[in-house]
Amino acid sequence: MKLSRRSFLHQSLQFTAFAALAQAFPGFAAERTASYPFTLGVASGSPRHDSVVLWTRLMPEPLNALALPAVAYKVRWEIAEDEAFTHITNKGEVFALPELAHSVHVDVTGLLPDRWYWYRFMLGDAVSQVARTRTAPVADALVSNLRVAVASCQHWEFGEYAAHRHIVAANPDLVTFLGDYIYEWGPYDLKHPARPRNREIESFTLADYRGRYAQYKTDPHLQAAHHAAPWIVTWDDHEVSNDYGNDMDERLDVNFLLRRAAAYQAFYEHMPVRLHPVANEAERFANMRIHDRYDWGRLVRFHVLDDRQYRSRHACPKPGRGGSNSVTNAECSERLDPTRSLLGMDQERWLARGMASSTAKWNILAQQTLMAQSSQIPVAQEGDGKFWTDGWDGYPIARQRLFDDIQKHKPSNPVVISGDVHTFYAANLKRDFYSKASAANPILATEFCGTSVTSSSRPQERTDQYVAQNPHIKYGRSDKRGFMLMDISQNRIHTHFLALDDVAKADSGITTLKNFVVEDGRPGLVLT
Repeated sequence: MKLSRRSFLHQSLQFTAFAALAQAFPGFAAERTASYPFTLGVASGSPRHDSVVLWTRLMPEPLNALALPAVAYKVRWEIAEDEAFTHITNKGEVFALPELAHSVHVDVTGLLPDRWYWYRFMLGDAVSQVARTRTAPVADALVSNLRVAVASCQHWEFGEYAAHRHIVAANPDLVTFLGDYIYEWGPYDLKHPARPRNREIESFTLADYRGRYAQYKTDPHLQAAHHAAPWIVTWDDHEVSNDYGNDMDERLDVNFLLRRAAAYQAFYEHMPVRLHPVANEAERFANMRIHDRYDWGRLVRFHVLDDRQYRSRHACPKPGRGGSNSVTNAECSERLDPTRSLLGMDQERWLARGMASSTAKWNILAQQTLMAQSSQIPVAQEGDGKFWTDGWDGYPIARQRLFDDIQKHKPSNPVVISGDVHTFYAANLKRDFYSKASAANPILATEFCGTSVTSSSRPQERTDQYVAQNPHIKYGRSDKRGFMLMDISQNRIHTHFLALDDVAKADSGITTLKNFVVEDGRPGLVLT
């Protein structure tokens, strides 16, 4: 049955009511469980200068959602200035409701800026793991440095999460995750790299998505990365469905909005994110906002984007399907339609305002997929090329508008960080990708695209071809899994491409493939 607007809004109102009840539940609430409830660990995120979101989910048996009775539980929390909790800054209680999968979100306010804290949860005599978080500096603070780990794309069945173990060892101030935290499909059992990679047991319902998150969050290295620092997160397609765009999926399912709503709820239930104020409370859940700005003093402004929820539907999909395709301009004039947007017009204007108002030394656009043009065939002249329509190449006029906004508002040192394509790329962004950089066609921004934590990619030989065919892309490596580490100072950004020796091994070593520098006031890559 097609999802009606009435049922859609009913679910939205119900979700809003549950989120409020979690703070002040009027009924009976249990105060203990028979087994240890914090098996999925704890997490923090969305840091401001005076607040941070703390998260956990009660689940004594991670692969058995029915093991916990469908009642509310009263959970206590504490945040302290030291790991031993001798100086507790704040504490309270919150109710874990079955309607929200017994997840807990605490937006702790009144914290001091630019400060490390430690936090924990308690239920009865059970105490969670102790984890570390921190606040951002105040908006006008002259911050000297910031270390950020950047990761994405961690398909459970395709390898071990050794990358997260190395993220912990790198001791970042902040982790930025750029989407595909889960994959909506795959066998629901233990990891096995040799398992056939078939799309089976795909998630469609809220229970399905909850199960996938619970499975992923059992990984000790992923838990440790959440325990090490606050996270800033956005989503991509696999938190919902491969290659979905706005209200359409590959299957052209008339019930897709119901599936998307379930996936968005599960995302909220498992991530340290806050709910944004909305003009119409009835539409909060139907259109859950994830894009946001995060300022780290006057050093960095993070513009965190959502390129899934508001985009125009894919241009020229394959017959009888939604989602992506690879097309030339001759095959698909729709790709060049100026009304098409990857971010949606409202988010485009929001981003432009954020760039115009920024006083930060560095403006980092944290978003899902490769922004640099990437033709899959040789390009002899302007208009040539074959382009994948799920990424920015499917929305080239929208990309030009973004570049126009960069030229117009002149945010200091724009840098784009990306994920999605399971490949390390380093690229210079300019308005005309067909012409060399010049005074008339300057480099506007620098892009660093990270490979996946585990998810597989194309052969390196094809990536070498892509780099040769797109000279603004200066480096590409698709045969390695890992993450990026960015050391940001007032004068420069050092970006390190870190690659696992063997993604199939939880104890894998790691190697630095390449180091790049972007210097203050000089857009473009410098290889070190």
